[in-house]
Amino acid sequence: MEKLKHSHGVTVQWHAYELRPPGSPPISPAYLARIEESRPRFEAIARQQYGLNIHSGPFGISSRTALIGGKYAEAQGVGEAYNAAVLRAYWADGLDISDTAVLTQIAIQVGLAQEPFTAALGQEQWTAAVLADVQQAFNYGLNGVPALILANKYLISGAQPYEVLVQAVEQIALEQRQ
Repeated sequence: MEKLKHSHGVTVQWHAYELRPPGSPPISPAYLARIEESRPRFEAIARQQYGLNIHSGPFGISSRTALIGGKYAEAQGVGEAYNAAVLRAYWADGLDISDTAVLTQIAIQVGLAQEPFTAALGQEQWTAAVLADVQQAFNYGLNGVPALILANKYLISGAQPYEVLVQAVEQIALEQRQ
């Protein structure tokens, strides 16, 4: 996305999406074992194809608190930095992003004051903003991430090569000029 922002002037707006919302059924031991078995392969692909060193955090945690923090951070003008730091904390540093202490450290790193941030994690307005995004994802028919919605009408689901994203952005630009 960073490359697209620079090459095509794309604006990115993050939306919350919960993979394991509160109340989700427990993860079966067999499924968890399959996930753990596939991690080395996933990490190798990420390293070889995208140059990413992945050391992901615990599987099956709730991301809701991190998403709530993201909505607050966005309102304070540091949403992109916060979201990038949360992703880095989970995928690169292997941290538990459901842990309020981890999120508070991230908030401080991106310039948010500790007490207002921790207070925001319990405020209904930020939870409501997350739930509105989740409902919007449901309305679009999303059932996984990553997912991109371009020009509020085109869905690109799954990790896609840069060239696919460029083609989509250029097609939208062409449509908007007509």
